[in-house]
Amino acid sequence: MREHEYDGIQELDQKLPNWWLFTLYTAIIFFLVYWLAYYQLGIMQTDQKKVTAAISAIQGEKNELLLETLAALDDKTLVYEWATNRNIISEGESIYKTACIACHGSQLDAPQKLGLSLVDHQWKYGDKPMDIFKIINEGSPIESKGMTPTGARMIPWGQTYTPDQIAKIVAFIISKNPQEFKKF
Repeated sequence: MREHEYDGIQELDQKLPNWWLFTLYTAIIFFLVYWLAYYQLGIMQTDQKKVTAAISAIQGEKNELLLETLAALDDKTLVYEWATNRNIISEGESIYKTACIACHGSQLDAPQKLGLSLVDHQWKYGDKPMDIFKIINEGSPIESKGMTPTGARMIPWGQTYTPDQIAKIVAFIISKNPQEFKKF
């Protein structure tokens, strides 16, 4: 019994059970070892390093896929093979309706002036199919001479879509402008 008493209640001075003390000391030792391995010695990877490594691996795969696609594509291939294949055009149209229609409109004429028209025969960033591919993949340049009236820039869709999907969008755009691309 302890000498302390309050409102007629006396406290017992009991030792903690051994299993409880063992659990406490084990948790403290585990924390110290984990803290040393994780934060100080770098034996274990932090979550940030794991995510960064995964993103780097994905970006490397995307870059390889882009290089493979670019090796297989050129202006003539896009105009005479991709833009004449109905399956590719329909896939490109569905992707266009998902990503591009908000700014460029359903008729590619940019009725709300959020994006540039794709049927007015003015190509601000190059009039070749591979130039269009590059703009869709990388987005419009920061110092853009052909900004839309809203000042909006096109985002780099290469971060969202594969190079194959971007090439299908280009094929769809070419199919809507057949006279424009006959020179290739």
